Amino acid sequence: MTLTAPAPAPPAQDRRAPARRPVRPLRILLHAFLALVALGWLLPLALSVYASLRPYEETARLGYFSLPEHLTFDYYAKAWGQAELPHYYLNTLIIVVPGVLVTLFLASFTAFAIARLRIPGRKVLLIVFTAGNLLPPQVLITPLYTLYTLVPLPAWLSDSQSLYDSYLGLILIHVAFQFGFCVFVMANFMRTIPEEITEAALVDGASVWKRYWRLTLPLCRPVLAALSTLQFTWMYNDFLWALVLMSSGDKLPVTSALNNLRGQFFTDYNLLAAGSVLVALPTLIVFQLLHKQFVAGLTLGSTKG
Repeated sequence: MTLTAPAPAPPAQDRRAPARRPVRPLRILLHAFLALVALGWLLPLALSVYASLRPYEETARLGYFSLPEHLTFDYYAKAWGQAELPHYYLNTLIIVVPGVLVTLFLASFTAFAIARLRIPGRKVLLIVFTAGNLLPPQVLITPLYTLYTLVPLPAWLSDSQSLYDSYLGLILIHVAFQFGFCVFVMANFMRTIPEEITEAALVDGASVWKRYWRLTLPLCRPVLAALSTLQFTWMYNDFLWALVLMSSGDKLPVTSALNNLRGQFFTDYNLLAAGSVLVALPTLIVFQLLHKQFVAGLTLGSTKG
């Protein structure tokens, strides 16, 4: 029996830690600037939470930037009941959820036509959609108010029997103003999808609808998640159009419920701060649930080229 010598061990690899890049002064300034910006955004929210946990008498005596003597959650329970937040939350969902879904559906289908179908004037059409975002909505308040009062609706759809003071009217205005931005973002994203995929489906006999619904749309999930987060936040926080295009107090969205916490002669700003935190909470929850998809949608294409 012959013995074979063991194979020599491979030479040990150099496992030295990679050299760190020198810290540059501009990088330090950049991080300091970003920290200040983040602090500027978080400070009002932190101050609102802090004020909502303190009695108004204490802050009136010591000031809002003083150390607390007593912390309580009583203001949250009072704001929840006095502002009738569950009712206004439901109003907001009736407006925001259909608005987001309709906007993303119409925008994605239009973006697919611009990015994948050879229609004449598609570049001009995209420019028009983009330019529509530059129009200030305030300049349209008077003509839109007049138009909404003239468009008839059946009684089961609107108590005023017109587009004014109806959920449908508020949904349509949100869709109209957010449509152009979503088309611009989705059309640019769809152009990054290889055309060979849709061309192969076209050779196999796939219709336009199948190429859009079964092939292109599933590849757009990251950008759809990012736009869903943005659109939900923008429509949820809107106060202008609800104030202009609605008159019934029981139909207004939750942002207007804070008016129920203001007294005729006196306003408890600590109670108002608690209501503001409760109103802002759903947007924070949505962003927390979709923040990974939101960041992924924003960074798509950043490593291309």
